[in-house]
Amino acid sequence: MKDDDQVCLCYRVSKRKIVNYCKRERPPVASLISQCLSAGTGCGWCVPYLKHLHKQTLEGNPNPDLSLSPEEYAKNRASYRKNKKRPSSSTSSSDR
Repeated sequence: MKDDDQVCLCYRVSKRKIVNYCKRERPPVASLISQCLSAGTGCGWCVPYLKHLHKQTLEGNPNPDLSLSPEEYAKNRASYRKNKKRPSSSTSSSDR
């Protein structure tokens, strides 16, 4: 995913905003991303991805990323919204 691709599609929050917030504020828990940026408070699809980016950033990863394309991400979200079920490969189980 590129920096300007949206992670929270409900509120149009980009990966860049999330990562920069985590680098700047170093929130102790990923849920604080939602309080500041509203990401994750709509349909809930992006919550595991917020946690994943939060974890990578706090671990010092210089380039936090999600291992799927924006198209695949949007397709999986559409399926989630329809079926209320996540694809098994959406993130690793330790990030949920």
